[in-house]
Amino acid sequence: MLPHVPTLLLMTILVCVLMALSMVTVGWGARHEGLHLWAAGLGINALAYGLFVLRPSVGEPISIVLGNAMTSLALSCLLAAVLRFQGRTPHWALLVLPAAVLAGAMLALLDDFHQRVLAASAVLGLQSALIMRALQWGRRSTVGRGALLLMAGMGLLLLVMLVRGLDGLTGLVNRQGFLQDGAMQTLTFVATLAVALVASMGFVFMTKERADEANRVLAALDALTGVANRRSIVAALDRDAGRAIRARTPLAVMMIDLDHFKRINDSHGHLAGDAVLRSLVRVLGDRLRSQDLVGRYGGEEFLVVLPETTLSGARRLANELCQAVEAHAFVHAGQPIPLTVSIGVFGGLLEPGDHWDLLIHAADSALYAAKRAGRNRVEQVAVLPRTGPHGAGPETFPASLS
Repeated sequence: MLPHVPTLLLMTILVCVLMALSMVTVGWGARHEGLHLWAAGLGINALAYGLFVLRPSVGEPISIVLGNAMTSLALSCLLAAVLRFQGRTPHWALLVLPAAVLAGAMLALLDDFHQRVLAASAVLGLQSALIMRALQWGRRSTVGRGALLLMAGMGLLLLVMLVRGLDGLTGLVNRQGFLQDGAMQTLTFVATLAVALVASMGFVFMTKERADEANRVLAALDALTGVANRRSIVAALDRDAGRAIRARTPLAVMMIDLDHFKRINDSHGHLAGDAVLRSLVRVLGDRLRSQDLVGRYGGEEFLVVLPETTLSGARRLANELCQAVEAHAFVHAGQPIPLTVSIGVFGGLLEPGDHWDLLIHAADSALYAAKRAGRNRVEQVAVLPRTGPHGAGPETFPASLS
């Protein structure tokens, strides 16, 4: 026994309304990433299906023309939501065009049920394909699997429109009318109910996955300078140290400290100090390789991890960085700020059992030697201090990892 078509329509209306209200509630006051446009599309779709259910009361012209136009407009809103999520600007004149075309076709074909089915299937199928194309276009910038779920929903709708259009073309669609029970009508409305659920959940997952990814990135970066924070740089060092031990390749680290940074804050203010830190990161980034990683270890100290780099190579790079920082014109509020750095370097082959804290302690020791020797210079350590349990003092242990 096939489900009752009007009942399927009412279920679809209920699902669309509930999903739309949920999206509006979730997206209220939050950054607009298309949730409200998606909710609008679901709301318009619910109104369209309401006109279909009320066809005996409102009359066929209104139900057919306006109902189909609103169904098309609902898909346009879904496409606009996807575009907005991707940071693209929807062109509403183009998005409204399918609804206008479909309304005109429905008006011209009021007395031909099969041609109406064919026209509606063609327009709605094309719109489904456009949503899938937009999702594919932005796939590389979309994290997680929500986009795949949404694409599956749109693919299901496209498939149903193709089958329905084929039936309309061959004249096999139920001849008794839109609201009459039949295999094709049942397939159509069961599928649209599934699409409303699957596609909407996919879009919600897309927004959640993006928020989770943004939080993950923020948790890994220093808020002021944008480079890796202490936890992330130590985790990267731990990973690269393990890799260097297994592959028997050299690994180097640099500990960089701004000279007289307190004096800069006292003389020019903390905003100037913040600007100096950001400028220093840019100078460092211009001279590091893509596989190198710089992180803010604390205060004005920066740790640089240099995979597959010998001590002589790291020393040469450190001298270049010292010269580049000294030559760079740091200016804040029209005032030049002379700046130099001291750098401690360790590099070489690691042995099994060597830990990230040994490398930091070695670079830290070399940094303090550079400070004692007059600053604006580079000192190096060629041998790890393998004394004690890990050879490092407690001050080198991040609280989160100790």
